[in-house]
Amino acid sequence: MATLLLSAAGAAAGGLSGGSLLGVSSVALGRAAGATLGRVIDQKLLGSGAQAVETGRIDRFRLTGASEGAPIGQIYGRVRVGGQVIWATDFLETSIRSGGGKGAPSQPATTSFSYSISLAIALCEGTISHVGRVWADGEEIDPSTLNMRTYHGTDDQEPDAKIAAVQGADVTPAFRGIAYVVLEDLQLEQFGNRVPQFSFEVTRPAQNVELSAPEDMASAVQAVAMMPGSGEYALATTPVFFDNGFGDVQAANMNTASGESDFSVSVDVLGAQLPDCRATSLIVSWFGDDLRCGDCTLTPRVERYNADPEMMPWRVSGIDRASAQQVPLDSGDTPLYGGTPTDASVVEAISALVEAGQDVMFYPFILMSQTDGNALLDPYSGNSDQPTLPWRGRITTALAPGVDGTSDGTVAAEMEVTAFMGGAQPGDFTVDGTTVSYSGSDFGYRRFILHYAHLCAAAGGVSTFCIGSEMRGLTQVRGANNSFPAVTALQVLAADCRAILGTDCEISYAADWSEYFGYHPQDGSGDVYYHLDSLWADPNIDFIGIDNYMPLSDWREGRTHLDADAGSIYALDYL
Repeated sequence: MATLLLSAAGAAAGGLSGGSLLGVSSVALGRAAGATLGRVIDQKLLGSGAQAVETGRIDRFRLTGASEGAPIGQIYGRVRVGGQVIWATDFLETSIRSGGGKGAPSQPATTSFSYSISLAIALCEGTISHVGRVWADGEEIDPSTLNMRTYHGTDDQEPDAKIAAVQGADVTPAFRGIAYVVLEDLQLEQFGNRVPQFSFEVTRPAQNVELSAPEDMASAVQAVAMMPGSGEYALATTPVFFDNGFGDVQAANMNTASGESDFSVSVDVLGAQLPDCRATSLIVSWFGDDLRCGDCTLTPRVERYNADPEMMPWRVSGIDRASAQQVPLDSGDTPLYGGTPTDASVVEAISALVEAGQDVMFYPFILMSQTDGNALLDPYSGNSDQPTLPWRGRITTALAPGVDGTSDGTVAAEMEVTAFMGGAQPGDFTVDGTTVSYSGSDFGYRRFILHYAHLCAAAGGVSTFCIGSEMRGLTQVRGANNSFPAVTALQVLAADCRAILGTDCEISYAADWSEYFGYHPQDGSGDVYYHLDSLWADPNIDFIGIDNYMPLSDWREGRTHLDADAGSIYALDYL
């Protein structure tokens, strides 16, 4: 404003005086002089591009959790700890100047300040196996953004390179016997230019002093089952997102702050917490819809229809999301199960496990989809409704053995088993890279198993392949002359899978613990049939597989049993 006013006043004064100086009129000289004086006044009153602005600068710092002489904690199991700062550099100040200059004289020159620090935080005494999640000021953060190194507290750990570079290699301690982390060049801007209060999820296996050798529970575990076996993207290593429209983007398989998929985090934790684990059972589920084997179909299913992620569309055995059936829903239309893992995620899971040094066992799993009021005849009771979400081990003939009118022991029972198995053949599948498609419309058991035999081979192979699991009711179905048609069908299936998977893959059937040793029909005959012996002796079966769920004690319900005097099932002396 002053620039405009004094410029006009200067021009008027110059006009009154008349004349010129070096060819420049007195009016122009007056306007220039007035404008210059007015600009000075404007700069003082209103500010100007020539006035520097500083942001983010602080004059002092404070480190929390650095207490000289504080005791070093001991932990067992998995514990969240805060730790103590045992080393830190000076704060490094970085300034960035922007704006101003000849190109933009009216813009203020801004200098922004940021700060970083390197520090070491002691966690506990003794050797740890893993540092998992990390919190800063109570908020979980992605450890990969911290440039964090972990020292596990071993007796032979070496000094940290950053500490040695700052302090000098000759005077840098290795902090042997102390588990600690080093955060190198920690950028403080995200924490308000201050060092936040860190805490860490630390795992330290407890040594078992009862064992003759220094062994712990974590080292004793050599194999695990990777669960769940359902969830459309539960096995994917690629983070997958559903776009629900209107800016609503939902993560399908990310439930940690790490920025990685749940499966990737699980594999990392597996390697850290169970260092001697070398085998993983990979469970993948399809869905059955009837306990009567002649009427039961097996299909892959989805949880939802309204969206399909572009980065990994759902597709199983050539079936896309729009063509698939939906998993059973509760009264609030919430899925009771996760959907069948998409084929691409199964391939990713196999690759990730193999890369992590795991021998992979492929384990097919049948989940049953019957809900309340299904109006399906129960083969065991003859009632009009089958049980809700029953166990696959109860799949049997239209009327179960022992029920009046059963087909058990007849050619009709053989036909029911044949219908359940279906007619899919190895040549009905097309493999294109890691994509497996099926040319028929059959939804029998053979399609289920042969599809995954092809998929495992396309993924690079697995160490072990199960051709089925816990189908106790089916394998005990008798045909004519006390034959066991389901067992014979499994032998044929084993030969087909051998041709697909090759000789390097071990093949078996995962029998239920109540099934593997023989069949005792409850018909008063006292007969015993070792019905699986022909399967176990088959040249394409490499070992006897048993799913065994062993109790930890003989505890029974109530207070009248012999163990009740122990007081509680949780009493360690009793166990």
